[in-house]
Amino acid sequence: MEIAVVGSEEFVVGFRLAGIKKVYGVPPEKLQETITRLVQERSVGILAVHTKDLEQLPQQLRDRLMASVEPVVIPVGEDEGDIRDKVRRAMGIDLYKGK
Repeated sequence: MEIAVVGSEEFVVGFRLAGIKKVYGVPPEKLQETITRLVQERSVGILAVHTKDLEQLPQQLRDRLMASVEPVVIPVGEDEGDIRDKVRRAMGIDLYKGK
């Protein structure tokens, strides 16, 4: 399973530098099409999308993305809670939990 990231060029540049291979910098008019395609790819296990980009999608698609288990869709932005919850949701385990 791979991590995919989709959003504006400004949003995805850091993910490219981190070595993530499936990085898609797209204009706003191609966002919905690209996300829909990536959700259907079997190789994608985690899909990271900027919170502000998610807000631009139709409500029905947003609901489907947030309920998706495979791939897990992770909103990334300033107001998205702590990384512990994101990891727990993506992996199904709490890596930070003490023994």
